[in-house]
Amino acid sequence: MKATIERATLLRCLSHVQSVVERRNTIPILSNVLIEASEGGAVKVMATDLDLQVVETMTAASVDSPGAITVSAHLLFDIARKLPDGSQVSLETADNRMEVKAGRSRFKLPTLPRDDFPVIVEGDLPTSFELPARTLAELIDRTRFAISTEETRYYLNGIFLHVTDEDEPVLKAAATDGHRLARFTLPRPDGAEGMPDVIVPRKAVGELRKLLDEALDGNVLVDLSASKVRFTLGGEGGVVLTSKLIDGTFPDYSRVIPTGNDKLLKVDPKLFFAGVDRVATIATEKTRAVKMGLEPDKVTLSVTSPDNGTATEELAASYASEAFEIGFNANYLKDILDQIDADEVELHLADAGAPTLIRQDESAPALYVLMPMRV
Repeated sequence: MKATIERATLLRCLSHVQSVVERRNTIPILSNVLIEASEGGAVKVMATDLDLQVVETMTAASVDSPGAITVSAHLLFDIARKLPDGSQVSLETADNRMEVKAGRSRFKLPTLPRDDFPVIVEGDLPTSFELPARTLAELIDRTRFAISTEETRYYLNGIFLHVTDEDEPVLKAAATDGHRLARFTLPRPDGAEGMPDVIVPRKAVGELRKLLDEALDGNVLVDLSASKVRFTLGGEGGVVLTSKLIDGTFPDYSRVIPTGNDKLLKVDPKLFFAGVDRVATIATEKTRAVKMGLEPDKVTLSVTSPDNGTATEELAASYASEAFEIGFNANYLKDILDQIDADEVELHLADAGAPTLIRQDESAPALYVLMPMRV
């Protein structure tokens, strides 16, 4: 194989695929990317960790001899990063080595044969629909912070996607770690009817979100079955991310969304976030709880720490129900408030022991539930 590629093109492509490759691998070939040059001048680059696979096609300046080889992903990426800007990078293979040339720089890297490289077999992906990349990015941003990192509850380690026909056909995305829940709802895309319930793993969600940043003005084609999902960005010759899905049953989260919470607090989310952040300064790991005292038209935030003393702050708020106190994990509350881009956030409360519903307003696509803490 011999191909010449502009450095910027090579670097952009490698930056997309190399992050899939785990730094530590017991199987040497999994540390490599597969590079495949074809006669038409297209060079395909693929990386995998056996659960997740990214393929990107780039246009080479020239392909002198087509072929395919695998080479260390992080090594090639680091080399490409350090090569001079605007240089043409020549990749040539001979004698189980890949020679990388640019200007006066020469590198000879060890390679492994392409036949050893594992490829995820997608099988049949019967459900297929398109989403605007911006919508998909917002769906991920509004839910992924609530994904559980607890490995024992593996079925919570991702975003749950499912369609329902309540008042109208919708596609819902949900994530929860048992302490908080995030849900995002959008009109059901054409082609998504009858789609199986799927859980997209956390790593796939993270890689997809990175790729979306560079394709926000386009659409993303989503193809899925009950066990695999494939996201195609940028159409033909774009980036294709394929992932296995989490094989598990996501709990019926609708049961924890409160419907009868009758106490309504309205407050500016930015001021609320800043207030919680300030009083939580003195909270220790053990006492991450912030106490909210609710009274007509004000909320008092307080933290008491046996080691660091106490902190209180009063905020003006719209509240007209009876006075009571409730405690929350400060970090969880801040994570949710961080998602609200508006001048007002609604907190629907019941009592000190019941989950609280948080949302921008009734028509907002995103909805959050936060479990209280004893304080």
